[in-house]
This record gives sequence, C-alpha cells and structure tokens, in this order.
Amino acid sequence: MSLNTFGHFFRVTTWGESHGPALGATVDGCPPGVPIDAGMIQHWMDRRKPGQNKFTTQRREADEVKILSGVFEGQTTGTPVQLMIENTDQRSKDYSDIKEKFRPGHADITYWQKYGIRDYRGGGRSSARETASRVAAGGLAREAIRALLPGVQITGYMTQMGPHRIDRARFDWEEIENNPFWVPDATAASDWAGYLDGLRKSGESVGAVIEVVARGVPAGLGAPIYGKLDTDLAAAMMSINAVKGVEIGEGMSSAMLTGTLNADEIFMGPTGPEYSSNHAGGVLGGISTGQDIVVRFAVKPTSSILSTRRTITKSGEETEIVTKGRHDPCVGIRAVPVGEAMMACVILDHMLLHRGQVGENRGTIG
Repeated sequence: MSLNTFGHFFRVTTWGESHGPALGATVDGCPPGVPIDAGMIQHWMDRRKPGQNKFTTQRREADEVKILSGVFEGQTTGTPVQLMIENTDQRSKDYSDIKEKFRPGHADITYWQKYGIRDYRGGGRSSARETASRVAAGGLAREAIRALLPGVQITGYMTQMGPHRIDRARFDWEEIENNPFWVPDATAASDWAGYLDGLRKSGESVGAVIEVVARGVPAGLGAPIYGKLDTDLAAAMMSINAVKGVEIGEGMSSAMLTGTLNADEIFMGPTGPEYSSNHAGGVLGGISTGQDIVVRFAVKPTSSILSTRRTITKSGEETEIVTKGRHDPCVGIRAVPVGEAMMACVILDHMLLHRGQVGENRGTIG
C-alpha cells in the first residue's frame, strides 16, 4: 500500500525525513522531451528554502536538488525522474529532550498511536521539511506545463496573517516578489513585518491564509464526480503540512450568497465564452471553465513555540514541555511556493488525463 504517492498520470512519490541524510521525490509519468536541468528546478527550491530572512526558521539548508535519473541530454526521457535533496544542517540534539514526550499540536502522538514508533528528530516524516520534495516535483511539473501549454501561469501569495488581511483594492501582482511574505499589497507587507517580528521575539507563532491562482488554464480539465479537478486540488492542498482548511473560489463565503449573486453569468466574447465574475473559482462540475483557477488554504500557527505547555509521556505520565530548535514564526510564508508546486502537479496531471481520454475539447460554442 502506497500512501506517499499522489497523482494519476503524473505521479509523485516523496520520501525521506527531516533529519535523515536526504529527502526527495520520485516522479513517474512526466512526458518525454521536456527541457529540464537541475538549475531550472533550483529556481523554485530557492523560493522555499529556510534561513533566507529573520521571519523564517534559521535552519541553513542549501536545498540543492540533484537529478539522478529520467533526464538525458537536457530532456526528460519519459522514465521515472529521481530528485534528491541532501540535508546538511540537522541539529537532532535539539529534540533529545522530547524523545519520551508528545508535543502539543504535532503529529507525535498520532504517529506513535498508529505505528508504535516515531522519528522524534524534528518530526521525521511529518515535518514541513518534507515539502521540499514537493517543490522539486512542482518545478518539474512547471517545465512540463510550459512545454505543453506555455500560456499557463501559477502564482501564490499570502492574503492573511493572523487577524490581518490584505486590502484587495491595493492588489498588485508585481509586489508579490518584493517582500518576504509574498504579499500583493505593499502597505500590508510593511505593517505585517512589525507584527510578526514582535511574535518572533516573544517565541510565539501565528497562522496564515494562502491563495494560489492558475491563469491561462483551458476549459475542459477535470472529470465528473470522482475525477473532479477541484477535488484533486483540495486534496493536494490539504495534504500540505499544517493546512487545516481549503476553499475553491468563493469557498465558505458562498454560503452567504444568494443564487443570483453566486452564479457567474455567461456572455459570448470575441474568442469564446466570458463570465461576469468568478465565484466558482474557475471550476464548474469538476471541470475547468477557462477562467482563473483560484484555491485558498489556511495554515495553522507553528506548534513549536517557546511557551511551557502541558503534555504526557509515552508511559502516560503528565508533564510539561518546551519545544526548542529553529522554527518558523509563520510557516505560511514558506507554504506559498509549496501551494504553487501542488497546483502545478495537479494541473499537469489533469492535462495528461484530458489528453489521454479526450485529446482536444469536443464541444464547440459559436
């Protein structure tokens, strides 16, 4: 039974632990002939890697990706692509005190209850470090999408940190790369810096909301009922460490709308159907409409904080714990490139599924 693999045609299996010698991804189903080299994937890895500023964990990892198979003379061969990232800055001794204790908010207790064994060094497999493998796979997926549908753009950004939200009236795509929070609002980025710095210095943490948009995706991706595009997107985002909620389009807010307000009206444009709005998030009946695909997910606060917390030991004794080590005051910051990677993997997977079943869209309008 493989529970470390996702995807249908473009299948990604991640492996490795936070404090093991390495981690990575085995990618099967990537089409042959996709131009790729390690540097192209490294660009995306560098956006996620730790220690880039004071607002992320100070663990220093180069996150250098190595391609071990599936690529020849700068192109994918159609065989499995093995991607490896070595761990170089582990401090396992930081976790020796919690060997017999369960950290509140972490998967320590559930891993132990299920398996009877757990890697207590930084959380092992449950650590957010695992997401480096996803970003590597997502980098490969992006290049395959570029080769198949060069007009597709995938962009993630933070819309909320704790109680603070962006002002949509100030939304600026160009601002996203200009601040450490991936925020499309320069004023919010400035305000949030002071807020998060205060939390960081006090040893506290906070959650965030991330939005990921895929622009230029054609109509027709996805399938009814059990092959829905939004089903796979929701599962992909929900599988990211620390994610506790996912929305597509209007999401939970759609419950507050009337049918008149929620249904996106359709008009005939010069090149095909156009919509009055995008409450559906670019997906109707599990199939893409050709509009922007909009996914939003909530990331809980980092559970590793410096406050003393009550817990129990493996023998059932009540005790207290302080989680030491190097941790993100807002793990949502580094979740942005992870969300982008998962979007890329799902979009490519559904492109290949669509190509395999239908080829080109069969229904014409106008």
